[in-house]
Amino acid sequence: MSRYFLSACAVALAAFTTAATAQEFGALARIDAEETGVVRGGDLTLEFGLSQGVPWRAYTLADPDRLILDFQEVDWTGLTPEAFESKLLETVRFGALQPGWSRFVAELATPLTLRTAALEIDDTTAGALLRLTLDKAGRAAFDAATGAVPSAQWVMPEPALRAEAGGVPDVLTVVLDPGHGGIDPGALRGGYRESDLVLQLARDVKEALLRAGGIEVVMTREEDHFVSLEARVAIARRAGAHLFISLHADAIEEGVAHGASVYTLSETATDEATAALAERHDRSDLLAGVDLTGSDDEVAEILMDLARQDNGPRSVLLARAMVDAIGAAVGEIHKDPLREAGFSVLKAADIPSVLVEVGFLSTDRDLENLQDPQWRLKMATGIRDGILAWARADATIAPLRRK
Repeated sequence: MSRYFLSACAVALAAFTTAATAQEFGALARIDAEETGVVRGGDLTLEFGLSQGVPWRAYTLADPDRLILDFQEVDWTGLTPEAFESKLLETVRFGALQPGWSRFVAELATPLTLRTAALEIDDTTAGALLRLTLDKAGRAAFDAATGAVPSAQWVMPEPALRAEAGGVPDVLTVVLDPGHGGIDPGALRGGYRESDLVLQLARDVKEALLRAGGIEVVMTREEDHFVSLEARVAIARRAGAHLFISLHADAIEEGVAHGASVYTLSETATDEATAALAERHDRSDLLAGVDLTGSDDEVAEILMDLARQDNGPRSVLLARAMVDAIGAAVGEIHKDPLREAGFSVLKAADIPSVLVEVGFLSTDRDLENLQDPQWRLKMATGIRDGILAWARADATIAPLRRK
């Protein structure tokens, strides 16, 4: 496999120690835009100029074919995608991955494998240069060399199953999941990023829930950084969540859509548009460098069955309560607000979960609403009231649920 993490970290840390005597390091490595980009050599050579040596790793993933570089941690200010123009690259993007880590992703126009990857440190200035050389490869050779490094679990918190007795909890734990973030901005329009807009809404919802009392709120992200789909679920399970609510504001390429809709998990989508939406959400995770190929194994299928039997109906009850409350608070909602799709982020078998598309960035009115504090307050109130209504109804039927 094209995996350079362990040796690369050792080299970077050793160089860091050597060069530390020459320069006082700051907490954040800075990219040198003038020393970064595509250079000649091999089929494709990429160089990254850095203000100091940092731990890093490089590897490739397939479907789509892409090169992944992780750094601890890099300030990308001054760098633009144009520095990586090459007929061998489709697109590149870079940004925050999670606190303390940054990621560079290059989608490949043709299969390429890593031939060399090395970090050089200047003993005098402590500056660093990371150089990667890639060669064209056949499909079989590329696929054989792909895969995240063994330490890929650092993107995920340790999941912990919660032990909960039946009945009503003294404190309701709600996990709010603002979609996208960091290297994955989600939908874009007119300078606005879905990731920023739903993060602000999530903060408003959190405040509304805390003011209601008796509710503990956990956010999958508090800032503009990337959190993988699986990590979002793991956060909810570690928190012992009673509810998981993912917030999004997508854009559609054709037609006009307006208003909020609420999704529950299903193996089949409500319609083709819903299926495409779920695919885009999951694809964003893939393009950010996460390998989900092992997500749907036999164990996952068993958990899915359990979800349908036990928490599937509870999620549907939550979705209905949310639709009614949002409609009452905001005054309008999507014409077909209750929908189903195979969103990976809803696959926590032991937690009732819904995904709320609060609007569409592709619609002027929805984009304006998401920027309006008064409208966000109404939406937050609707989401809060939906949760409270669900909690009352769920407590009523709790004695009837399968033990």
